Amino acid sequence: MRPKPGDKAPDFAGTTGDGKPVRLADFRGRKLVLYFYPMDDTPGCTAQACSLRDHNAEIAAKGAAVLGVSAQDAASKQRFAGKYGLNFPLLADTDNAVAKAYGVLGSGLFGLARSVVGAYERVTFVIDEKGRVAHVIDHPDTRSHGEEVLKLL
Repeated sequence: MRPKPGDKAPDFAGTTGDGKPVRLADFRGRKLVLYFYPMDDTPGCTAQACSLRDHNAEIAAKGAAVLGVSAQDAASKQRFAGKYGLNFPLLADTDNAVAKAYGVLGSGLFGLARSVVGAYERVTFVIDEKGRVAHVIDHPDTRSHGEEVLKLL
């Protein structure tokens, strides 16, 4: 089930593409833009990541960090981040644990198919300093996602 604004954000732990451990608790005291995307290095996902990259300094100035999540492995994350100069970490959720906790696989047969191929729904959660979901963007505009996020911070 997908968390809604006001809900406690589901806890998570994982490893970023550069091998660093990351957990929700690491962001206590600041906002987190936790965005789920279908696959590394695809047109829509690249546009979305680059929009967040281009606005990351403004996002940080508003007290928020950005963390991208998809099912591909750490090596894929490293290639994707390096190719586009991404200035925020990408979490390699290879077991879909974070995606399941946030309800971004979908339901029924379509959700099962998503978990098999590792293609998440495109959803962004803005989590507040206390670990509560402040906003959910169910259908982000990939080309202007940075601006969408900034309006909510």
